[in-house]
Amino acid sequence: MKGRIRKKFTVAMVAALLMTTINQVHSDEGMWLYDDPPLEQLQSKYGYRPTPQWLEHLQKSSIRFNNGGSGSFVSEDGLVLSNHHVGAGALEKLSTQEKNILADGFYARTRAEELKCHDLELNVLMSIEDVTEQVNAVITPELSPEEALKARREVMSRLEQESLEATGLRSDVVTLFQGGKYSLYRYKRYTDVRLVFAPESDIGFFGGDPDNFEYPRYNLDVSFFRVYENDQPAKVEHYLDWSADGVSDGELIFVSGHPGSTSRLITHDELIFARDLALPYTLERLYRLEVLYLAWADRNRENARRAHQAIMGVQNTRKALGGRYAGLLDPDLVAGKALAERSLINAMKDSERFKGALPAYEVIGEAQKAYARDFLPIRMWEWGQAFNSSYFGIARTLLRHSVEKEKPNGERLREYRDSNKVSLELGLFSEAPIYDDFETLRLCDALKFAIGKLGYNDSLVQKVLDGKTPEARAAELIQGTTLKAVQNRKAIYEMSTEEILKLNDPMIELAQLVDEPSRALRKVYEEQDEQTRQAHDKIAQARFALLSEHTYPDATFTLRLSYGAVLGYEETGRQIPFQTTVGGMYAHAEEHQHQPPFRLPDSWMKAREKVDPATPCNFVSTPDIIGGNSGSPVVNRAGEFVGIVFDGNIPSLVWDYAYSDKQGRATSVNSQFIMEALRKVYDAGELAREIKNGNNK
Repeated sequence: MKGRIRKKFTVAMVAALLMTTINQVHSDEGMWLYDDPPLEQLQSKYGYRPTPQWLEHLQKSSIRFNNGGSGSFVSEDGLVLSNHHVGAGALEKLSTQEKNILADGFYARTRAEELKCHDLELNVLMSIEDVTEQVNAVITPELSPEEALKARREVMSRLEQESLEATGLRSDVVTLFQGGKYSLYRYKRYTDVRLVFAPESDIGFFGGDPDNFEYPRYNLDVSFFRVYENDQPAKVEHYLDWSADGVSDGELIFVSGHPGSTSRLITHDELIFARDLALPYTLERLYRLEVLYLAWADRNRENARRAHQAIMGVQNTRKALGGRYAGLLDPDLVAGKALAERSLINAMKDSERFKGALPAYEVIGEAQKAYARDFLPIRMWEWGQAFNSSYFGIARTLLRHSVEKEKPNGERLREYRDSNKVSLELGLFSEAPIYDDFETLRLCDALKFAIGKLGYNDSLVQKVLDGKTPEARAAELIQGTTLKAVQNRKAIYEMSTEEILKLNDPMIELAQLVDEPSRALRKVYEEQDEQTRQAHDKIAQARFALLSEHTYPDATFTLRLSYGAVLGYEETGRQIPFQTTVGGMYAHAEEHQHQPPFRLPDSWMKAREKVDPATPCNFVSTPDIIGGNSGSPVVNRAGEFVGIVFDGNIPSLVWDYAYSDKQGRATSVNSQFIMEALRKVYDAGELAREIKNGNNK
């Protein structure tokens, strides 16, 4: 089934959905913090209360892929399971023209055959510490936004650095409730990650873009990696036992993953900013890139290989954001948001303690106006959307590092703090291939995009073009840069700013040209953000005190626990079953005459008589998820692995702003499907035994 489903809400219904912190959280809503789990809600609805030991085990079995996505340990030997599409970037970087791992799949039959991934970092959350008091203690009323920003940056940096030195763990101060709470998250970091198994992309993304965010689905969207320490498979204490039984209809299940971001606690003004400016702009850019990449890929097979992951990323994001945008175009949803906000404002007006905080809404509204004025310049110059090239990103990183490293740690831009050094260097010195022809295409189009948005006569546009056409300028920059060799990047990394500028590298010179105006834009943005943060803190304190103290913050790409039931739904008068089967997968391929993207790999066609057609493939359930949850393990009450999240359906895309389980569903791969594939299609018995037994003995 293709096409968007537009779900109509009544104002009253949406108000209830959006008032997640105003009244008791309903249904299976919530991306809950591990240090504040929904114990009472679970006990009340499902008669189940997870123990602290159960929660700790699931927490430390869960993994964050820092390229965006989630995963889990499934054996004591550091075996990691995530989605095929989460691992696709790593697969693409390991692929060559002669051996296309992303398309053709891969299986390491021995540990020696496991392939080391380029620049892939995995994090496991070890502990959480509330540092709200320490962060807020440095923010006093007399400070200007600039002074407050400096003070907050310094205290967060100090807390991160002290934690890193004391524990050796990656330490990040995370902003929650838009500034209402700050928590210090400590992660075990793995940077030696090796590929163990991936199926062919034709089954990993069976149905392609037409089926993306749709249901029913039939995807083996999985890949296996292994983390190493000291060149040996890491021994992990916490990993998930494998369920041979999968899931049953109506069963309580849990999702442990890293949702990227949601916007449920933003103000009405912020919602309107997203609807009227941010989302339309982003969608326009994504549609442009999709057409550009598809046209280039159609030229020849090698272009298609090089552009494959870029196309996948653009299409997925375009479809996801398109669903969110469609939700915001429903006037009832926006009206519901306004109604929910008015309820809180009225409660604040009636409170002697909080009525003085009401100007916080005006502060946020003025900040949105300021963001709108600088919207295009900050995206073009500071966000680098005028320079869509890996080489520009490398050049900017090297140049800014040379400047930032001379500053006290607490005064640096966040990405250059000592606590982020390992991650910074991992990406900067990656041996992953960069293709000059694709880079030239991307950069040329980005320059044209900037011209179209800012105007040909914009002074900085003219300086960037340097009297040349976008085509000529892009070719000059890509051909002339010395940043292609990793050894050059490492040498430049140790240089001073003065030494770097003497290199006369055109890409570095471009980064230097736009650095001052970019930094100025960033400074204004961050000062506005500081005012917004302080305003949200006041609103959050009122919300906690006046309405409901136990709730969950918006997603921040940090570990969260969601729960719900395995459950089908009704659509256009027909009942959609909770799961699909292998037999249905073959039928789906036949319905489309085995034409791409509905063509099954040869391995699956050859194994058709061996696999059980009744084996469950994918299933849907009600847990609260969003982008970033891809790869999240799904577990039952016993904490056993029963599936892995890889998608949501179309009605779930509005969950960025409001949760509803009427039709919205998370979509997962069933554990039984994975085991059937490993044993009967890929002859991966050793891998199957490892995940079944927890080790490879």
